[in-house]
Amino acid sequence: MNKQTIVVWLVLWAGACGGVGLKPRSEAGAGDGAAAGATSDAGSMQGDGRSGDDGGTGGGPGDAAAGGSGGPDGSGPGSPPETASLAGPFASVSAGTYATCAVRTDGTISCWGNDDEYCSTNGYGQGTVPAGHFTSVSVGNNHACGVKIDGTVACWGENAGGSTTPPAGVFSSVSAGNWGSCGIRMDGTVACWGSGVTDGVAPPAGTFLSVSVGYHQVCGVKTDNTIACWDTTPVSIATSPAGTFTSVSAGAVHFCGVKTDRTVACWGVDYDGAATPPAGTFVSVSAGGVHTCGVKTDGSIVCWGSNANGESTPPAGTLVSVSAGGMHTCGLKADGTMACWGSNTYGQVAPHSGVFVSVSAGGSHTCGLKSNGIVTCWGLQQSGPFAGGFASVSAGGAHTCAVKNDGTIACWGTDANGQAAPPAGIFTSVSAGGTHTCGVQTDGTIACWGANGSGQATPPAGIFASVSAGGTHTCGVEADGGIACWGANGNGQATPPAGIFTSVSAGGTHTCGVKTDGGIVCWGANDAGQATPPAGTFASVSAGGGHTCALKTDGTIACWGSDRYMEATSPPGTFISVSAGYDQTCGVKTDGSVECWGNNDWKQSTCGETSQIDA
Repeated sequence: MNKQTIVVWLVLWAGACGGVGLKPRSEAGAGDGAAAGATSDAGSMQGDGRSGDDGGTGGGPGDAAAGGSGGPDGSGPGSPPETASLAGPFASVSAGTYATCAVRTDGTISCWGNDDEYCSTNGYGQGTVPAGHFTSVSVGNNHACGVKIDGTVACWGENAGGSTTPPAGVFSSVSAGNWGSCGIRMDGTVACWGSGVTDGVAPPAGTFLSVSVGYHQVCGVKTDNTIACWDTTPVSIATSPAGTFTSVSAGAVHFCGVKTDRTVACWGVDYDGAATPPAGTFVSVSAGGVHTCGVKTDGSIVCWGSNANGESTPPAGTLVSVSAGGMHTCGLKADGTMACWGSNTYGQVAPHSGVFVSVSAGGSHTCGLKSNGIVTCWGLQQSGPFAGGFASVSAGGAHTCAVKNDGTIACWGTDANGQAAPPAGIFTSVSAGGTHTCGVQTDGTIACWGANGSGQATPPAGIFASVSAGGTHTCGVEADGGIACWGANGNGQATPPAGIFTSVSAGGTHTCGVKTDGGIVCWGANDAGQATPPAGTFASVSAGGGHTCALKTDGTIACWGSDRYMEATSPPGTFISVSAGYDQTCGVKTDGSVECWGNNDWKQSTCGETSQIDA
């Protein structure tokens, strides 16, 4: 096996997205994943912005809404080395190729990073965790597996060759690799599933303490502390080393293990020195794509091998565990917080932390309002040099607008149509659409600015409670509870039904509103089912590009419509608000954290590269 083969793997696995990632390191029992997530409060944002008729996006619900956008504007951010410290507390973490998962101390799992290996429309869902409580998690290439508290194994993500179809039984640990997984049963035997680790090869007999799955190779520590390795490739690199070990970790094409004398030994392919460990004594080791990191007995972190993305440059300080992924690394601190470093192309390094009161998902970026009045944005077109405390924020197509504490409006981002040039005056809410913006003034009238080719920035006279700017149309809730819409109406999105509503949300080419009885009514384009809401009682609704999400009165989220990026696959848990963007969604959970799901090409769903607009 030569380095050119590894380069081909890099191109196939990540090159199409502008980033590089190899087979994740998967360590039995060591890959427990913690959650990240971000949330935002409903109610702080008034109008929702949406994107254009050609596939614009939406914002949040009527008076807690986000802004929408008309899709990516410009090229995506690069992937410089990044370091992030994440709030916890976490029990363990596992860094995969494109995603990272961690087990929190309450046993729940949260994941962040890319759900789609090839940046196409077939997201693999390795970041979509099933419900339940877990003792450990392991993230592979396009899938992840975890051991539940009852000892059963649950897997999620791509099911190539059966990699997410574990056998029945009770397990003590699990390791997810490239196209397969292996676990240790309670009797110490090894069971494997997925074509990458089962093609014509069965695990060796005997009992094991741990197991770790690589690209097509597996190594395990037997109960006598010797190493047994096997693989399904014609040219084996899984040669079992001599000596006794306490743990083993599989990288892309190399392995490393901690020996009983606490030194580290590595074997396999030694690209960039990934299999050449330094001297010293170690507590644990984790082999990644073409780099390796270990925790020394004094708690310090040492990494070796490739450092092209800063994955081998750990932060100062001590850690209790470490997990090396494809081109990034994460470690757990003694206080339960987490530090990650290396490539962040897919948002795998930095889920956003903090307490938020609202969130707004735009076309290719997201902004959230923190409890201290700071606006934090992530994704494409996220920066904005504005001082002053904010009361609400709305993310549009490629611009953002926010209401300051004094009632004035501040906007930043693309301003080709004047959508980021607000008028003077005092406002109670603002909604950023595809290329226009509207706000409710203190006297209840609406002012709009920006593109007006379809009349979307020409509001009618009257008194309004809220406004929502969509792609090329706008809707508002009048003082008497009726809905008024204006602008493009090619799909009927600006022809509201009769009735009394508490909120309205204008999406790309459809609109939804919450009626006084808590039911939802939608109108306009329905090609993906985005205008066919489920039954139930709802507190708010947010219409996106081709999907819609709503907050139920019990705090759970329901989504419908297009789900090609899993933007309509809502996570478990209770929320206080939700905001649907073009093809991503974010919500503020009841603990004030933000959780996002859906397309992450520009890290708009992971809070990966953030800019803070300080109060």
